[in-house]
Amino acid sequence: MAIIDLPPDDTGLITQAAVLLVEGFRDCAPAAWPDMDSALEEVHESFEADRISRVMVNDAGQVLGWIGAQPHYGGHSWELHPLVVSPAHQRQGIGRQLVADLEEQVRQRDGITLYLGSDDEMGLTSLSNVDLYPNPLEHLAKLQNLKGHPFGFYQKVGFAVVGVIPDANGWGKPDIFLAKRIPNTP
Repeated sequence: MAIIDLPPDDTGLITQAAVLLVEGFRDCAPAAWPDMDSALEEVHESFEADRISRVMVNDAGQVLGWIGAQPHYGGHSWELHPLVVSPAHQRQGIGRQLVADLEEQVRQRDGITLYLGSDDEMGLTSLSNVDLYPNPLEHLAKLQNLKGHPFGFYQKVGFAVVGVIPDANGWGKPDIFLAKRIPNTP
């Protein structure tokens, strides 16, 4: 297995990455990329200037996972978007390896913070289906992972929960923000 830049001219790898988006988000965020057209659009956007787009491929050329990032705040902070691992290959360390590789890519570009938003559209946390106002931070302090929300994975790879946007995806469907510092030395 190897982690490589996703080549913008390799239609086979691009199609595989798009399929992963549709399949990988079907159960936890079905509106994110409901079809191949929206997924292919996302993959093609990942080739814009200054973005990072990396895939893990096996020896047969099969895409097992895809990760991307884009710079913000003058390049000091980078948004991890997206991360998806083939459902058949989850819980085998692929996501962890992709995040570690992305951290190194961000480090090489002098980034110091990596952050992401992780939506809860399916009632997977204690923040969903709740009115988080007037004090969202009180609810955030009591955050619980009820049904395998991805924020648990991100915490295992060193991210900290840093905020929430209530109702980001409709009433009772928040976006949970996580971030981590990227040290200057590996």
